[in-house]
Amino acid sequence: MSPSALPSSVFDVTVAPPDALFGVLAAYKADPSSQKVDVSVGAYRDNSGKPWVLPVVKKVDAILKDDPTLDHEYLPITGLPDFTSSSSRLVLGATADAIKNDLVASVQTISGTGANHLGALFLSRHPPTTSAGPTTVYISNPTWPNHKQIFSNVGITVREYPYFDPKTLGLDINGFLGALESAEPGSIILLHACAHNPTGVDPTQDQWKQIADVIIRKKLFPFFDCAYQGFASGDLDRDAWAVRYFLSKGVELLVCQSFAKNFGLYGERAGALHVISATKEISIAVKSQLAVLQRSEISNPPAYGARIVAKVLNDPALFEEWTEDLKRMSGRIQEMRKALYDKLVELGTPGTWNHIIDQIGMFSFTGLTPAQVSMITKEYHVYLTSNGRISMAGLNSNNIDYFAKAVDSVVRTA
Repeated sequence: MSPSALPSSVFDVTVAPPDALFGVLAAYKADPSSQKVDVSVGAYRDNSGKPWVLPVVKKVDAILKDDPTLDHEYLPITGLPDFTSSSSRLVLGATADAIKNDLVASVQTISGTGANHLGALFLSRHPPTTSAGPTTVYISNPTWPNHKQIFSNVGITVREYPYFDPKTLGLDINGFLGALESAEPGSIILLHACAHNPTGVDPTQDQWKQIADVIIRKKLFPFFDCAYQGFASGDLDRDAWAVRYFLSKGVELLVCQSFAKNFGLYGERAGALHVISATKEISIAVKSQLAVLQRSEISNPPAYGARIVAKVLNDPALFEEWTEDLKRMSGRIQEMRKALYDKLVELGTPGTWNHIIDQIGMFSFTGLTPAQVSMITKEYHVYLTSNGRISMAGLNSNNIDYFAKAVDSVVRTA
């Protein structure tokens, strides 16, 4: 058959645009400049700019390798029990009434992305009973780009609530609360438990209380994404405060949990989904339905990362070592925030830069415009996303001066 006689494809498909973040990373890797700086990728780097394996993870890795009972059999569909139980205690609190009363349905997932997907898929099949219309989720503007894709892919309508105020470079609490007031009962409200991605702007505890009051009164459903517990502030309890406050109010909710950042297990894809229901009977039913959905998608979750996390969370000595590792990572990021702020103030860079030290976690919304981002990449080989978000982990004592001077230059020029 000649090429011209070949049948046309059964697929009516066009090339999808590349993922924006991974496109930036690819451009960085292809840049031959010795001065290039990558502040785009959301992964921890040490002061040499290298990936860092947590010492406690190295220790547990050696323990597991020497375990003669270790095998490579399938985990249960809902995951490693030691992992799911300990991860629920970590985020909800060991003494939480929801745990004591068997109200928590926990399932191991493919990191936080898998938890978000499984949670969204579950709610698309079993929407809140207070919902009178099509299932709708409200996500912050801005948010992690994958949130919109995940919910859209399972048929849930996506709307936005105001979050970041570009004038103050802080939280638009009035816009946020106003959107909640206008949301229909049963709407899903996606909330970042701590270290909001991409802005690094978190509500204060008083603001969380205001948010909870409206969500409860309006009969909305809170959907927490918790990707940075312990990594944000170095304090596991502080970073879980919002989730636990909602629980203390007797609210049914859902929590997505990732161990990519706080354990450095990016490639192991260790995560969990926790659904808190009103009764033990409903919780049992929820877990059974989650298992059905999980079975049709991945059958069984990966074992190795879950084994590492479970070993640490269930051993007091290892847990203590892990908390020290968390303090080391979060502490270095806080040092970089202070160093960048000090450098920009020293240079007299136009604008107000307090937001650099007021924000928290891995990311900072610098306030750089798309034009300034384009210029800083072209002229100074600094790579970041077009919205001005930077990963503070990409800064270190070797590049902080160069980065600050590059920022100063483009702010004055573009």
